[in-house]
Amino acid sequence: TGAARGIGAQIATVAARDGATVVCVDVPAAGEPLAALANQLQGSALQLDITSPDAGERIAAHVASRHGGASIHGLVHNAGITRDKLLANTDAQRWAQVLEVNLTAQLRMNPVLLDGRPGGIADGGRIVSIASTSGIAGNKGQANYAASKAGVIGLVRAHAPELAGRGITVNAVAPGFIETEMT
Repeated sequence: TGAARGIGAQIATVAARDGATVVCVDVPAAGEPLAALANQLQGSALQLDITSPDAGERIAAHVASRHGGASIHGLVHNAGITRDKLLANTDAQRWAQVLEVNLTAQLRMNPVLLDGRPGGIADGGRIVSIASTSGIAGNKGQANYAASKAGVIGLVRAHAPELAGRGITVNAVAPGFIETEMT
C-alpha cells in the first residue's frame, strides 16, 4: 500500500526486481504515478482508499482476478500519513485521520486477507508493516503519528504468534527520518 511514491514505490521496485509480481495500491488521487509505476514493474495498479470498509475485499478480488487466482505471498502495509501539530493543538479529526490510515486500516484489512479467500494471504506468506522510530521514542508535534506507529508495532506483536501456525511471519520495520515527498 502507499506504492505511488516514496518508500512504497521503492519497496515495490525492489520486490519486482527480486522476482515478485507486484500489486501497487494507492489512493485514487495518486492514480497516474501509481499506474506508471505498476506498468514499469510489469505489475498491476489498484486505486483504493485503504480506509474504505471493503478495502481488504477489494485487494483480494483484484489479486484473484488480475493474477489468475493467485494468493498474496508478501503484503507490505506502507500507506501512512502525518498531520503534525503539538498535542495541545491537535483536534479529534486530525488525530482520527492519522490513526485511521496508519493503523485502523490494517486492523480492518488483515482479518479479511487472512480468512482463506482467493486473493488473500497464503499460508507461508509474509506481512511487513512499516512502523517508525517515532512509534518507539515519540516525536514532538507527532503524538498522533507516534501513537499510530506504536500501535502498528503492537499489532504486529499480537499477530505474529497467532499466525505462526500457518507459517505466516509478521514483522514491523521502523525507519528513522527518510527524506520523501511526505516528509
